[in-house]
Amino acid sequence: MILLEINNKTIEDILNYKINEVRSNSKIESVDVSFADFDGVLFHISNTSDEKHKIRVSISLKFYKDLLIHGAEDLLRREYGSLLRNPPEEGYNVTLLFDLKNLPPNYQEMVKKAGLLKRNCFASVFEKYFEFQERGEEGNKRAVIHYREDETMYVEAKHDRVTVIFSTVFKDETDVIIGKVFMQEFKEGRKASHTAPHVLFSHREPPMELQDTDALAGDKIGYITFVLFPRHTSKQARDNTINLIHIFRDYLHYHIKCSKVYIHSRMRAKTSEFLKILNRARLEKQTEKKTITGKTFVPIHSSLISNSFKNG
Repeated sequence: MILLEINNKTIEDILNYKINEVRSNSKIESVDVSFADFDGVLFHISNTSDEKHKIRVSISLKFYKDLLIHGAEDLLRREYGSLLRNPPEEGYNVTLLFDLKNLPPNYQEMVKKAGLLKRNCFASVFEKYFEFQERGEEGNKRAVIHYREDETMYVEAKHDRVTVIFSTVFKDETDVIIGKVFMQEFKEGRKASHTAPHVLFSHREPPMELQDTDALAGDKIGYITFVLFPRHTSKQARDNTINLIHIFRDYLHYHIKCSKVYIHSRMRAKTSEFLKILNRARLEKQTEKKTITGKTFVPIHSSLISNSFKNG
């Protein structure tokens, strides 16, 4: 299966292109690019109003208020420092400002961090609850992140584990079937690796942990539960865990769509093959032939001749 990239290549490519313009003393062109990412996240890359060598990278997340409760600003300040603009660009939640004429020697690392802007916004909630688990704290209020209009992520810490639950909406009945197959594969994954987290899937009804909440229920609603143990939430492993789990919903639906495309392409290929067989099996029209004398000669099938001899 294909793993989705956690970084945004569009941000990295545009920044690298603009940096090369400055470093090669080429004419600096203005830039104004808006584009979308998964979960309705919007990005905007543009110049400041007066200086083309200063580039703004802004992000808008509909669920940013949910992340603020769990320390998103502190984590972004830790990761980006002086690059953060306050206030951000109008209509966006976070803005980074890059002065391309005053770049540090390790500017490539800075570009890579810019590509991880969405991931780092998400990371604060996971880091917070991983810390709760590491300290053995229980009873903290469950985190609820409404990352899409009808879909929610829940994070809860116990003394020996962190539970992450994704609710997701399957728009088609076939998505439910394929989704179940994928989730079964995740369950089977523990047989191959005992270090993998527990993965549970429930359809129509929310899991027991969400029975006392306003979690949705219905034929097209599914819940995926990850049970993360200290080996997944430790300081050495948590970055990789956050990288993988924050894009899980996108990963699942991306592979459902890829599976449907593959099935449809195979169906079209098989249909085309069957049509060729039917065309080859079609009987040719019998044609009348004229003899030298002008009489009409109709070809008779050999089986008819043999039958006439048998009948005497």
